Amino acid sequence: MCGGEGTRLRPLTFERPKPCIPIVNRPSITHLVTHLADLGFTEMVVTLGYKGNDIENALGDGSLFGAEITYVHEEIKLGTAGSVKNAQQYLDGSPFLVVGGDHVADLNLLEFYREHLKNDGIATIGLISIDDPSEYGIAEIDVNYDIKRFKEKPGPGETFSNLASTGMYVCDPEIFDYIPSGEKVDFARNVFPTLLKEGRKVKAWLARGNWTDVGSPRSLRQAERWKLREIATTNITGDLHVKGAKILGPVSLGSSISLGTNSQIIGPVSIGRGTTIESNVLIGPYTSIGEDCVIKSNAKIFSSSIYNQVVIGNRTTVSGAIIDNDTIIGDDGSVENDTVIGPRVVLQNGVTIHSGTRLWPEVIVPDGSVVKEHVLNEKYDLRCEGS
Repeated sequence: MCGGEGTRLRPLTFERPKPCIPIVNRPSITHLVTHLADLGFTEMVVTLGYKGNDIENALGDGSLFGAEITYVHEEIKLGTAGSVKNAQQYLDGSPFLVVGGDHVADLNLLEFYREHLKNDGIATIGLISIDDPSEYGIAEIDVNYDIKRFKEKPGPGETFSNLASTGMYVCDPEIFDYIPSGEKVDFARNVFPTLLKEGRKVKAWLARGNWTDVGSPRSLRQAERWKLREIATTNITGDLHVKGAKILGPVSLGSSISLGTNSQIIGPVSIGRGTTIESNVLIGPYTSIGEDCVIKSNAKIFSSSIYNQVVIGNRTTVSGAIIDNDTIIGDDGSVENDTVIGPRVVLQNGVTIHSGTRLWPEVIVPDGSVVKEHVLNEKYDLRCEGS
């Protein structure tokens, strides 16, 4: 399911759909499709809405992943269940797995599918234990994994469980009888409560491993950490120009990268092709840098996501931030954790960006500024709440 606008991740989703946000220099959905295909799910139906063509371009016909992908477009927003109903012609006939296109996970979804085949439920919901389930649907289960009740985004006093829905389901085709055509219908808000009210059996599968729906900048950074940990060894694609630099792996390096004198890279780190790193630069663990970036002398980058054609100025420090394409950050700056900077932003010299701040595309921040709140651009939608 790839229909949402990703408003909670703005400014990263103004020019790309959420499933195409880079994670370790690849659209996030490619990680999901690779994982599913490796498990044996090779027939996939992708439902498309906002900027769906970008997703089609990222995945193609699926052959690069060992899969066969069919695309179904939504003319209007149909919700999670309505989106699946819209693809019914490709799903009838046998149980099917439903996964959000913004999910990043290493869960054994083949085990999930097989558990559903063995049980007598019309649907099985993948649940995972998390510390704060207030932004998710939660479920109460019994010892037989029967779901007794379900609550979407519980408030204080309503959190009867910390088993949160992953938004991953295995459903029998019979579930289409509970989803009206052409209407906005959600599994969590509409379909599952109706099934339980009518006494239909809905089962649970308890997931073990890493999972996130990449619904916020913080969860996006967490997902990238998981993927960076999968870099097992230092690998170099093409030529590398090194002048007395030090690499402590694991590090993944693209082609035509230049490392200046006395610079140090401490993995896990991924750096895209054509990037130049000048002298005395320190790049710390859990950092991803895209293509054709310039990291100037004496800069420091820790646990951050730097996209393509980004310039980081002399003596500037970036910590735990996300910086979108074509942004220029001047000298002697500081970008603090949980910051999201949109594309084509210019931070002039000596700028400090406080943690938790977002900068909309194309804004210019003058010399010596201290930014403590979001900097918006009225050329773009100003909302960052919702889907």
